[in-house]
Amino acid sequence: MTNNDIKRIVFMGTPEFAAPSLRALVEASSTRGWQVAAVVTQPDRPAGRSKQPVSSPVKQAAEAAGLPVLQPASLRKHPGVVDSLRLLAPDIFVVAAYGLILPKNVLEIPTFGCINVHASLLPAYRGASPIAAALLDGRQETGVTIMLMDEGMDTGPALRQAVQPIHTDDTTTSVSARLAEQGAALLVETLTGWLRGEVAPIDQSLLPGESSTCHLIQKEDGRIDWAQPAVAIERMTRAYTPWPTAYTFWKGEPFRIIEASVLAEAEAPGSVAHTSAGLVVGAGAGCLLLRTVQPAGKRAMDARSFLNGAPDFVGSTLPT
Repeated sequence: MTNNDIKRIVFMGTPEFAAPSLRALVEASSTRGWQVAAVVTQPDRPAGRSKQPVSSPVKQAAEAAGLPVLQPASLRKHPGVVDSLRLLAPDIFVVAAYGLILPKNVLEIPTFGCINVHASLLPAYRGASPIAAALLDGRQETGVTIMLMDEGMDTGPALRQAVQPIHTDDTTTSVSARLAEQGAALLVETLTGWLRGEVAPIDQSLLPGESSTCHLIQKEDGRIDWAQPAVAIERMTRAYTPWPTAYTFWKGEPFRIIEASVLAEAEAPGSVAHTSAGLVVGAGAGCLLLRTVQPAGKRAMDARSFLNGAPDFVGSTLPT
């Protein structure tokens, strides 16, 4: 194989979800005739109590593989960034949860286009939070789509899809971990066929299911409205793990509910009771049985341990 036969890949990604895809590309490169020429990820962000800059999981994976890293704050406002991407002479961009929109002049750079690893079965859940959205909707399955990018928000044609079941105790954390590995394997398979001209794009209008979009999650999304059914609130506890968590307020302080289950018992919305089943909170329909909670300034603990230290929680009313 000559150097002219080697396909140059620029990878774009940021969070933990994207890291397995990058590692899979690097591992497959020697046998597939690829070269990961560079990695583009978001700038280091302050984190933790120290607020020291922390590298993204993708940057850490890139540095471990000895790959050059670019960290532009924007792809639109700095023409020099686009010039740098062109100088890399990429055959294809591979994108996974990068976190920035690719403008048209960037999408047009690589010969074989830009492909994206998206954590849903498109056309469902286009947008920034597809895993949490599927959990909030009570879906029993989701999946991953390898798609060819266009200027829209996850509207480009699909190249490959794979289904992933959702279990009753799944959180965004657990589903994301499985989809990350599944997406990495599907990416290598799809990219191999795409670069050989063996994969035909499929317009999303021809795929099963209705199109839908999901928004970027904000901290306020995690606040519980106890007038909602207990089923919906329990889904929140799983969809918003690890962030922003499902939370309410007690004594004016945030009170996080980490794990819970649904009971058919009836209590007034927001009212706290201790029944034979355990610590429960009334909802618009049914009750929420609290299993793991986190009071303000404390570690997460099981509901019984919390109640031992805060017996006055029983009989209180949480805000709707």
